[in-house]
Amino acid sequence: MSDNQTPSRSSRREQYSNNHKSPKGPKSLIKKILLWGASAVGILILLGAVLFFYWASSAPEITQSSLESQNATKIYDSDNNVISQLGVQKREYVKSSAIPSKLSEAVVSIEDRRFYKHHGVDPVRIVGAAFSNITGSSSGLQGGSTLTQQLVKLSVFSTKSSDQTFKRKAQEAWLALNVERHFSKKQILEYYINKVYMGNGVYGMQTGAQYYYGKDLKDLTIAQYAMLAGIPQSPTYYNPITNPKVSTTRRNEVLEAMARSNYITSSQAKAAEKTSVQDGLDSSHGDTASADSSTNKSKVVDSYLKQVVSQLKSDGYDPYNDSLEVHTNLNMGAQQNLYDIVNNGTITFQSSDMQVGVAVTSPKNGKILAMLGGRKTGNVTFGLNRAVQTDRSSGSTSKPIMDYGPAIEDLNYPTYRTVKDLPFTYPGTTKKAYDFDREYQGSITMRSALVQSRNIPALRTLQDVGITKATKFLTKLGITSKTDYELQNGIGLYISPLQEAAAYAAFANGGTYYKPYYISSITTKSGETHKYSAQGEKAMKSSTAFMITDMLKDVIDSSSGTGTTAALSGVHQAGKTGTTEYPTGTTSSSGVMDSWFTGYTKKYSISVWTGYDKQYETGHAVTSTYEKVAARVYSNEMSYLEDENSSSDWTAPSSVTKVTKNGNTEYEVTGASWSSTGVSDTYAENNSSSGSSSSSSSVITSSSTTSSSEAKQESETASSSSNNANSVGQGTGGNGGNNDTETSSTSSTSSTSSSTATTP
Repeated sequence: MSDNQTPSRSSRREQYSNNHKSPKGPKSLIKKILLWGASAVGILILLGAVLFFYWASSAPEITQSSLESQNATKIYDSDNNVISQLGVQKREYVKSSAIPSKLSEAVVSIEDRRFYKHHGVDPVRIVGAAFSNITGSSSGLQGGSTLTQQLVKLSVFSTKSSDQTFKRKAQEAWLALNVERHFSKKQILEYYINKVYMGNGVYGMQTGAQYYYGKDLKDLTIAQYAMLAGIPQSPTYYNPITNPKVSTTRRNEVLEAMARSNYITSSQAKAAEKTSVQDGLDSSHGDTASADSSTNKSKVVDSYLKQVVSQLKSDGYDPYNDSLEVHTNLNMGAQQNLYDIVNNGTITFQSSDMQVGVAVTSPKNGKILAMLGGRKTGNVTFGLNRAVQTDRSSGSTSKPIMDYGPAIEDLNYPTYRTVKDLPFTYPGTTKKAYDFDREYQGSITMRSALVQSRNIPALRTLQDVGITKATKFLTKLGITSKTDYELQNGIGLYISPLQEAAAYAAFANGGTYYKPYYISSITTKSGETHKYSAQGEKAMKSSTAFMITDMLKDVIDSSSGTGTTAALSGVHQAGKTGTTEYPTGTTSSSGVMDSWFTGYTKKYSISVWTGYDKQYETGHAVTSTYEKVAARVYSNEMSYLEDENSSSDWTAPSSVTKVTKNGNTEYEVTGASWSSTGVSDTYAENNSSSGSSSSSSSVITSSSTTSSSEAKQESETASSSSNNANSVGQGTGGNGGNNDTETSSTSSTSSTSSSTATTP
C-alpha cells in the first residue's frame, strides 16, 4: 500500500486494538485474586447458609414446658419402669416479678452483656469468640453462645462435650432465634435463672439462695447476687463453701462486669469485693431438701444405680443435668428379691457387720440383671459396691477358670483324667500346699478333685497347663492382672463377683464371653437414642464349656460335692464353692476370711462373696456355720429366677464323647487319645516322694493337640513363675461329705501347722 493510500477498516481495528491493550501487571493480578476470593467467600457463605438451614430443619421441638421444666434424668428398669430420677430436687420456682433486678443484671453482665440488643444470636459475640479461639484465649465453640442459646442447650440438648458439634450449634442458634420470637427477654431470664444448676443437687437461683445463704433472693446483697450469678459456669469449682479462693475470684469478675455495664458503680463493686465470700453462708442450707440430688433412689437399687451413673459420666454425660432417659438391664423383681434375701431375715448372717457382694448376669447376652453391693448399709447413698471390688481372693472358684478349664481347652484333659493328690511344695520354695483335711487321696480323677475342691490336684493341673496358657484363657474371660500370675493363683484370684459371674456365664452358654453391661439405651433431650449391647467373643471350645459344666453339676448334686447347700429341686445348674484362710499368725484360726459361691444355669449366672470389710478385727473370721451363707444367697436368688424363667439342661456337643469309667459317666474330647492312667511315670516319680514337687512339672502322656515336648515347655513356664511365690501362701480347697465347705493352707516345713491363705 502506498503512503497516501487510506488504511482498510480491518487494519484500523487491529491498530486500535494493539494501541489499547490492557496492561499486564501486578494490579491486574491482585484484582483477579480479589474477585476470585470474593467469589469463593460468597460460595462458602451460600453453602454455609444452605447447610445451616438443612441442620436447622432437623432441630428438636422446643416448648414452654421444656424451658420451664427441671433437667431430671430418668432411669428405667428392663420393664420400662422408672426406678430413679437424677437431678430432681426441691426447687422453688421464682417468677420474673419476684426476681431482683440486681440478680438479673449480674446474670446478664457475666453471661451475655449484649442480651438486650440481640435476637437470640449475637454476631458480635460470635466474631469475638472466633477471634479468641484463633488467638488461643478461648477453649472452643461455646464462647459465642448467648444466654438464650445456653437456655436452649439446657432445655433440649445434652451437655456432653462430644455433642458440641457445628450441627448442634446451628440447631441451638436456630432454636434461640425462635425462642426470642415467642418469649420476652424477661421470660427468658426467668427460665434461665430457674433452670441453671447451682451445685450440690440444687437447681435454680432461688433454691440456690436458700442452700447457700438460707434466705430468699430478695434478701441478698449485691455481693451475694454476684456469687450466685457466677456459680453456674462451674458449680463444683465455684462453690463458696468448699472453694472460697476461686469463688472469690469468680464473684469479683461478676462485680467488675456489672460495673462495666453501669449496673453498679465502681465504688459499689469495690465495696462488695471487700466482703468475704463466706459471709452469710448457712451451714443448715435453709429450707432446701437434702443435697442428695436424686429422688426415688431406693436402697434396693443403690449399687446398680451407682454403676449406671458412673458409666454415664465416663461416656461424657452429665446425669444430673442432661435430662436423659436411661434404660437399663435391671430385672427389678430379681433385684428386690436379692435385697430382701440379705436384709430381711430370709438368711441368717453371722452378725450385722457380715457383708455380701452379688452380681447376676445373663449368659445369653452379658446383661447385668441384678447387683447388690452390701447389706445393712444404713442411709449411705452410692456406698462401697462389693460386687465390683477386686480386693478379695476368690478361693477355689478360680479352679474352673484357671486350672481345669485351660487343661481341657489346651491339653484335651478328659473328666476322668488321673491327677495326683500327694504332698506338694511350691517349686523353688519350702512352702507346702495342703487341703482342708491335710490328708492325701493319692490318684484320683479330675472330676473328683474338682467336686471335692482338692487344692493339690488343681495346682498340679495348672503346672501341666502352664501360666502362659492359663493367663490367655483368663484374658478371654475378661480377667486380667497388672502383675504376672503365679502358681498359687490357681487356688485364688483377686477378682470381683461381677467378673466371676461373667466368666462362668461362658461355661453356661457353650463358650462365648460377653462383657457385662448395665445400660441398654440412652435417649437425650433432643430425641437421639444410643443403644448398647455386648458382642460375644468365643472364649473356649464348646467341649471345654460342657465338660466343666458337667463336673460342676456334681459339685452341687453329688453327695461328695462341696456345694450341696445350693441344690434346687428340678433346676439344672452347676457351680463352685470357694473360701480363703487367714495368713499364718493373723487373727483367729477358727474361721475363714472369705466365702464364695458362683453358679449358673443356661439363663442365669450368679456370683456371691461373703465376709467382713475389716477381716482382721476380732470376731470377723467367718465360722464354718456361716461359710454356707454365700451358697444360701445364691440358691435363694436362683430359685426366684428359675421360677420366673426356668432353664433346660445342657446337651453334649458333638465334640465330646461320653464314656463309662469305673461305672461312672465321663466325657472326653472327641478324638483325644489317653493312656489308662492319663499320667506319665515321670509325673508320679517327681510328685510322690519326699513330700515335695520337682522344679520340673509333669508331662502329659498324650493329647490330640499338644505334644509331650510342648506340654513340658508350658509346665516349666508354670514352675518358673511359681518360684516367685510369695512367702505368704494362698489357699482354698474342699472337703468330702456334706459339710459344704472347703479351706486349705500352706505352711513352711520349718514351722508348725499354722495355715495361710492370702494371694500375693
